[in-house]
Amino acid sequence: MKTFKLAHASDASWQQAVDSCLQQLGKVTADYQLGFLYVTDFYAADMARIKRELMEKTGVTHWTGTIGHAVCCTGKEYYEEPAMVMMLADFPQEHFYLITSPDELSSQPKPGLQFGVMHGDPRNGQLPDLIDGLTEKLGDAYLVGGLTSSNSYYYQLADEICEGQLSGVVLSDNIPVVSGLTQGCSPIGPTHSITECEGNYAVSLDHRPALDVLKEDIGEILARDLNRIGGYIFAGFPISGSDTGDYMVRNLIGTDPDNGVLAIGEYLQTGAPIMFCRRDGKTAVDDLKRMLTHIKQRLTGEPRGGLYFSCMGRGQHMFGEVSKEMQLIQEQLGDVPLVGFYANGEIAGHHLYGYTGVLTLFL
Repeated sequence: MKTFKLAHASDASWQQAVDSCLQQLGKVTADYQLGFLYVTDFYAADMARIKRELMEKTGVTHWTGTIGHAVCCTGKEYYEEPAMVMMLADFPQEHFYLITSPDELSSQPKPGLQFGVMHGDPRNGQLPDLIDGLTEKLGDAYLVGGLTSSNSYYYQLADEICEGQLSGVVLSDNIPVVSGLTQGCSPIGPTHSITECEGNYAVSLDHRPALDVLKEDIGEILARDLNRIGGYIFAGFPISGSDTGDYMVRNLIGTDPDNGVLAIGEYLQTGAPIMFCRRDGKTAVDDLKRMLTHIKQRLTGEPRGGLYFSCMGRGQHMFGEVSKEMQLIQEQLGDVPLVGFYANGEIAGHHLYGYTGVLTLFL
């Protein structure tokens, strides 16, 4: 089993960037059957050309990936510049299957396909249902991935260029993986129950006005001026059955002080648990280190390569400087070949998250 091949480059010309990556890849043997490719939206319009060039020059015919406002690789993040990152994996062709849409799979579970790397179009409002449905079609498989983030085209790559759907590659259980999720927020206060709601409006929590509960949890200073909580305080929804305390983070999008109502960026259900959480750099660093420690404890061998999907709100915005997030991962894992991008939402299990980092290592 070989270590995966990693390459990355930044250049105004996509052709020059590809040539640089090809030099870094060196000789590519027939063992390498699958490529992962992530480009910033500077190269979005040229993604098909880039894919064709890589196929011809490497001999690797199967590729998956997408576009991001920023892309990342081992110890490095590329923001607001033309850049591409790629990784070649020596997966036997019979152990993976590329799809451009969940509709390509029958409704019967696919035995042996236990893990998927998926990329989604954020303009598709049915993505949460598509993600959930795909896990069922694959026999309760575990998914990782992210939603395209772009100012222009929203392309995904699954052998061919596609958009508007959920696409990627599914892997057989012959390919061992270890995956983990890190949150960008930390809970404050207890978990509450939604006792009255309408659409995305929380009317009451624990039979009290929702806004009163929020003010109590965030404390007197913030409660005096709710304009200060934007981008700092969020709603969290615990994941049922999670043994690691995972939760989905959603934005607080408005308040009605006269009626004590909260507007939340999620469709709400009566009886569902909810908590409030804060987002800050220290919490993000601590939880990233926690996740990395836990993953290292679960490893049964040296990782040959990996993928990292992080939220657009993380990276330099949360860790304070460019490449700090990827450097923290490199400090813990060493020079494991790693590629990924900064997403418009992150996929882990059968849920769509926000403000998270999703790491997968292939053994």
